[in-house]
Parts: sequence; C-alpha cells; structure tokens
Amino acid sequence: MTIFLRNLLKLKHQPEQIVATFAFPLMSVILFGYVFGSAIPIPGGGNYREYLMPGLFVMSSVMGVMGSLMVIAKDNSLGVMDRYRSMPMARSAVPFGQTAADLVIAAGSLAIMAVCGLLFGWRAHNGIMATLAGFGLVLLLQYAVSWVGVFLGSLAKNEETAARIGPLIMPLTMISNVFVPTDGMPVVLQTIADWNPVSAATAACRELFGNPGLPASADAAWPIQHPVLATVGWCALLLAVFVPLSVRRFRNAGL
Repeated sequence: MTIFLRNLLKLKHQPEQIVATFAFPLMSVILFGYVFGSAIPIPGGGNYREYLMPGLFVMSSVMGVMGSLMVIAKDNSLGVMDRYRSMPMARSAVPFGQTAADLVIAAGSLAIMAVCGLLFGWRAHNGIMATLAGFGLVLLLQYAVSWVGVFLGSLAKNEETAARIGPLIMPLTMISNVFVPTDGMPVVLQTIADWNPVSAATAACRELFGNPGLPASADAAWPIQHPVLATVGWCALLLAVFVPLSVRRFRNAGL
C-alpha cells in the first residue's frame, strides 16, 4: 500500500504526465475514428467508430505497459530500487504496488476514453452488466500486461534503454483486428493476428458491448470464436509467467 500511494502521489509533481495520460484517449478517438473511419468499410455495415472503440480500449490498455516499464527503469537509474532492497520490506511490495497504481491510472484513462467515445457516437448495446464485464476485461488485460512492463523495466538500467524497448510493442497492436478485419490480411499475418491477445480482447469487447464486427465463421481461429475465454486465458498466462519473474528479478537484481 505504501508503494502504491507513493506511485500515485508522484503524479502531483508530474502534471505533464497526467495531461499526456488523459489526452491520449481524446487524440486516439479523433485521429483513428475520423481519419480511418472515412476509408474503411465495416463487414455487415455499421458505424466505424462503434467498430473501433473496443479496439481503442484494448490498445490503450496494452500500451499501458510503457508506464510500468518507464517508471521501473527510472527508479533503477536513480538507485531507488537499490534503496528498497536495503529496507525490511516484502520483496513483492514494489511490483505489486506499481501494478496497482498502474491499474488505477488505467481506470481513469479508460473512463475518459469511454466518455470521448460516447460524445463521438459509440454506444454499448447489451446492457449494464455486459458493459461492465467488457470494461472489467480491459482492466484485467491492462493489469496483466503491466506485469510485463515491470519485468522489462527491471531489466533496463535507465530510461533510454526502456524507451528503445517501447516501440517493439506497437506491432502487437497493429497486427490485430483493432483497426481492420483480419480476413483481408495475408495468411501468415492473419494467423498471427487471430492468435494475438489484442485481437481476442477486442473481439470480446465487441461481443460484450454489442458493437459491429466480423462474425466468427466456423473455420475461424479458436480465440476469435471464443474471445472472452481466450482473453481470460491470455491474462492468466501472462500473470502466471510474469508475476513470479518480476518478484524474483527484484529480489535478485542487486546480488
């Protein structure tokens, strides 16, 4: 809890980070919704912004890995992590505190993006419970990928190294069904996109929100036919792998 509050209170002294975090949703809706929306047809018809918004929710959560990555890398470069290791505290406190703070920040960003979506024509059509389930799935994915960021940040010695890792995350969001259906991609790219956790989460949100999208055919990849289950499975796998790795890395990095 102490580490969690420390990471949130740091934002008071970094107002530019708050502005950047909460300006991204608005810029994303305007840029992708209107620039791409004028050129991309939706299979079966429908509003492109309704098709896009679930993908933007997911993309924003996945890009949140950069927040954890940069914070941990910065604390490494400043010697903060070495100071933590010298203190009588649980070895898991730092990564759990960081990911909890990231989750709170992500929830605020997601709320702003949802409001922006509503203003620009997006709607959820399947009722309050399905809508809450969709947002809960997005936050679960964000929490899982934030552990990836914590682990990668613990490997980086400074912010410059972390900044070079960041762009490698972008292809994960682009080779997916966030912006366009995958059925028009070359076979290899389509296979990668269909098994991409981002695609599964996006398809799950479209299903839960009742937004337009390409119906899963009988020969579609398993994650596209069962997107909710696939997303939960991906999140469980990421947590099972990166939670112990992050805690172990924090415990042993100074040895």
